[in-house]
Formats: sequence, C-alpha cells, structure tokens
Amino acid sequence: MTASNDRAAPRRHGRLFSIIGGSAGNLVEWYDFYTYAAFAIYFAPEFFPSGDRTSELLGTAAIFAVGFFMRPLGAWVMGIYGDRHGRKAGLTLALVLMCGGSLLVAVAPTHAMAGAWAPAILLVARMLQGLSVGGEYGASATYLSEMATDRNRGFWASFQYVTLIGGQLAALVVALILGALLTEPQLQAWGWRIPFAIGAVLALGVYVFRRQLDETEAFQAQAADRPKPSLGTLWRDHPREFLLVVVISAGGGLGFYAYTTYMQKFLVNTSGFARDTATQVMTAALVVYMLAQPVFGAMSDRVGRKPMLMIFGIGGMLATIPAFHVLAGISSPVAAFAAIVGLLLLLSGYTSISGLIKAELFPSHIRNLGVAFPYAIGNALFGGTAEYVALFAKSRGVESGFYWYVAVMLAITSYAFWRLPETRDSALVGR
Repeated sequence: MTASNDRAAPRRHGRLFSIIGGSAGNLVEWYDFYTYAAFAIYFAPEFFPSGDRTSELLGTAAIFAVGFFMRPLGAWVMGIYGDRHGRKAGLTLALVLMCGGSLLVAVAPTHAMAGAWAPAILLVARMLQGLSVGGEYGASATYLSEMATDRNRGFWASFQYVTLIGGQLAALVVALILGALLTEPQLQAWGWRIPFAIGAVLALGVYVFRRQLDETEAFQAQAADRPKPSLGTLWRDHPREFLLVVVISAGGGLGFYAYTTYMQKFLVNTSGFARDTATQVMTAALVVYMLAQPVFGAMSDRVGRKPMLMIFGIGGMLATIPAFHVLAGISSPVAAFAAIVGLLLLLSGYTSISGLIKAELFPSHIRNLGVAFPYAIGNALFGGTAEYVALFAKSRGVESGFYWYVAVMLAITSYAFWRLPETRDSALVGR
C-alpha cells in the first residue's frame, strides 16, 4: 500500500464516521419531533377534552404548529452560532434542546391534573422542540454537504432525509409495538408518555456521540478570518437565494407534511381506517420512502438537481387532488399503501436533495444561517400549518379545499424550482 493510500484511508473512515454521526443525531431529533404527531391521536383527549375527535386534534395541531413558528428563532440563533462556532457545536446544542422538550412532554400533567396549565406546559415543550429542529435542519444540511465528496454529494446529502424519515418511522414502529402491548385505554391514559421518555434518553446518548465528530474542512478553512454572519448580511448579499429558499421550503414542507404526518390522521379521520391499520399502512409506505432517498440523491449527481425538483413540483401538482379524492373513499389498506407510495416517490425528488440544494447556494461563512433561516420561515408558514389547515377545512365541510391548497402551492413552488440555478457543478460548497 502506498503512502498516499495510507493517508486516504483515515480520511474515508473519518468522513463515514462523521456522516453516520450527523445522521444518527438527525434521526433522534426527528423521532422526538414526530412522536408528537404519531401519538397525538392518543393524548389529544387528555389535554383538550371535548368529546369531538376533530376538535381535540385541532388543539394538538395548533400546538404542533407553534413548534414550527419557533423554528425561525431557532434557525436564526443557532444558524449564527453554527457559522461562528462550527457545525459540530450547532449539532450538539440542538440535541440538548430536543432532550429537554421530550422529557417535559413525558412528565407533563394532563387537563384532569392541572386544568389549563396542562396545554400550557405542552406548549412550552413544543417550543423547545421547535427551537431545536430550527437549528438542527441547517446544521445537519450544512454538515452533511460539507463532509460529502463533490462527485457524490447528492447521494451522501440524501441521508439527511433518510434519517429524518427514519425518525418518523421509528416513532410509528414504537406506536405499533405499544399498540400490541397495551390496550387503547392504557395508551390514552399513560402509554403515550413512553415514546417521549425513550426519545429523551436517545437524545442524551447521541449528544455524547456527536461530541466526538470532526469539524468540516470548509468551516476550518475560514475559521480565522470569516466574516460575522447576520440576517442583515444574509439579506444584503443573497436576497434572491433567500426568497427562493423560502418559497421552495414552503411548497416542499407543505407537500411533506400533507403526505406524511397528516396522512396518518387522514386515513383514520376521513378514510375510516382503524388507528392501528392506518399506522401499519404509513409504516410500510415510509419504509419505501426512506429507501428511495439515496436512489434519488444519486440520480441528482448524474442528471442534475433541477430535473429531480421538477419531478416533485409538477408531479405533485397534478397528482395531489386525485390522490386525496381516491384515498378519501378507499377501504383497502393495500390500495391506500399504493396511492401514498406514489405521492411519496414524487416527493423524493425534492426531499432527497432538500438540504443540499440550499447549502449549494451559499458561501461557507453564512451557509448555516442561509440554509436554516429562510427554510424555517417557509416551512413554518406552510409545513407547520398543513395539519391545522386540513383539519379546519374538514371541520367546515370543505375538506377538498385542502387538496387544492396543496396543488396550487406546488404550482408556485415549481416556478421557484425553475428559477433556481443548476448547482450540481457550480455549487459554493467547499468554497
């Protein structure tokens, strides 16, 4: 073995270790975050007792949305923190906040115990989780894109959503296990606390692991003389990129939450599936979706980023309305699985390279903030409110209005995709 090969081996090992470490933390972040969505159907009556399922879910959906509106604050504060102190520092801080939020939900008193204080405590916990995820997305996208090789950056960066979906999938698997071990009254009374406690312990464990990660070369190369990041600098120097990221994050986030987290409730509340059947359908669909991410990411390394984005934008715009209409009247779990997988494969054109396309637009000294803050704005306004808008439309007897809402937003997003530069060969990552 030559001396050059001897030097290359540790670098390959270090890159793989770092990508696994960043991905493991991302999985725990999103497990904790989506546990709320997966178990809301059980704890909603404990915090918002009304006797009407839609009204109870509206209460938990409103608090879910508040978590999203904390994202811009988390993205702002931790985006600047990550650009000043390093990607590794931002990643570890995000996990500390998520651990605290999950632990607080696990021990939160119910309405019967604390009255109006119960939803207030739940709200504080979601605010902590929102701050955490606001910082995690930008730090994770930046870290993975800077650690990846130029030739296969799309493939490696796709693991951000592999682990994000993996976190959501883990939450659903825990739901299936608890559903098999506990009765529905037990799940509603106290069983829903278990997954939040698991998430807090996992976050603590990955925090210890993340402290061993390497810092990226792109950050270290400019550590001595890098300009200070700020929102003013971001807007002054990159206004076009800022606005484009807001719009594509709005459409991408709306599509993601409509097809994933809300879909489980849609199958129960509209299609009429039993809760355990809906969970099984979504678990199977998410496995396919997760495995598709590296495939679509690798395709973007071959054909470019924009063709993959247009698959989602135009395909989702055309498919959303008929797919939801079919799902609303469907009774077969297999047919529901097929329809949902179809939507998720279209969505993969965006999610596989979601963080990467944003990271490739910004230089190193402001990349973390540039990815995190405009993404958080767009996702908070449209992704975080998707579930609430859908349930509100249903409560008013115009549920199909939500389908049109998603389709129109994806049409607007397709235009933003078209306006994006092709960054596969001209990315600022590494500069």
